[in-house]
Amino acid sequence: MDNKEFENINVIPLVDIMLVLLTIVLTTATFIVKGEIPVEMPRAESANTGKVEKAFVITITREGNIFFEGKEINIRNLEQQLKELTTDSLIQIKADKASRVEYLISVLDLLNKYRFRNVSILVRKE
Repeated sequence: MDNKEFENINVIPLVDIMLVLLTIVLTTATFIVKGEIPVEMPRAESANTGKVEKAFVITITREGNIFFEGKEINIRNLEQQLKELTTDSLIQIKADKASRVEYLISVLDLLNKYRFRNVSILVRKE
């Protein structure tokens, strides 16, 4: 038998795997570092830039995912969370400008159902 040494080592599959792993790590690290849900809010000329002390934030993504205080939940679980709050609690809604209006309406309907008085929709100032 002939014991021939490899003259060339094919590293292309290794490079392919490393690039895929690098892409996954960078994508995940970007979301973890920011620690926020990507939402592009609509613009308004009369946006108020005042800060509030404690507000409960409901976020609606362009895909229609709903987050309450940064944790993804469905509409039924959002209703349970809202039941535990007082009607004087400050609620801020952060809706992506590309999200469907029906998602925003369903959240507003829940807030109206439980008679929340301090509700605002966040926008970016032009």
